Amino acid sequence: MIAPCPGWRLPRVFAHRCGGALAPENTLAGLRIAARLGLRAVEFDVMLSADASPWLLHDETLERTTNGVGRICETHDAELCVLDAGVRQHPAFVGEPLPTLASAALVCRQLGLLANVEIKPAAGFDTLTGEVVARAVRTLWAGAELPLLSSFSEAALAAARAAVPELPLGMLHERPPADWLVRLRQLAAVTLHCDADSLNGDLLGEARANGVAVLCYTVNDPELASVLYRRGVAAVFSDRIDCVAGD
Repeated sequence: MIAPCPGWRLPRVFAHRCGGALAPENTLAGLRIAARLGLRAVEFDVMLSADASPWLLHDETLERTTNGVGRICETHDAELCVLDAGVRQHPAFVGEPLPTLASAALVCRQLGLLANVEIKPAAGFDTLTGEVVARAVRTLWAGAELPLLSSFSEAALAAARAAVPELPLGMLHERPPADWLVRLRQLAAVTLHCDADSLNGDLLGEARANGVAVLCYTVNDPELASVLYRRGVAAVFSDRIDCVAGD
C-alpha cells in the first residue's frame, strides 16, 4: 500500500463507478461484485438532488443510466428512490435501485471497501455539492477510514476542504495543466487523477519529486496497468476488475 497522507491507504486498483463493466454503474450491485472479486477499493460519482441530498450518478441527467427523465438537480428524493438503475444498462439487473450516498457508505463499510467519492456537481452547484458531500462523508464514515474525495471542480474541492478540513482530496484533470502542482497545493490535495493517455515522464517526475500520488483512469488492460505501475503510477481505475487484479 502507498499512503498519500497519514492514515489513508491507497490500493492499486479501484473499481470504476462501483463495479466497472460487470454491473450497472454507480450501483450497490457493483459494490458487491467488486468485493466478491477481491477488490479492496471502489470509485463512484455523487450528485445532489433537488432536495440537496447526495445520490450516486455520473450524468447531470437521468436518461442514460436510469428509467427517469430530466436533471437530477431538479428531481426530488421521492422520485429518485423509485427509479430503476439497471433496466437501461444491464438486463440482468432490472430493478436495481439508484443508490443514495448513505446506502453506498453502509455497503462499503459492511464489505470493508475503501472508497474514492467523486464529487460531480451539476452546473452552478459546485460549492454546495462540495460542502454537502464532504459533510455527509464525515458523518457516514464516522469511526472508519474516510474516503478519498476527488473532483474535476476545484471550486467543489475547495468547498469540501473548508467544510471538512481532515478529508483527503484528489484533484482530477483529463490532461493536467502546466500549473497542476500549484493548484493541487492550493487545495491541499494529496493525489492527482488523470487520463492514462495524458501521462508523460515530466509529469510523473514532478509528481514523484513532490510526493504526489498519481492515479490513472480508465485502465482495462492488465499489461497497461503493469506498465503504468512500473512508470510510477500509484493506482488505476478499471472497468474490467475481472482482468486487472487488485492488491
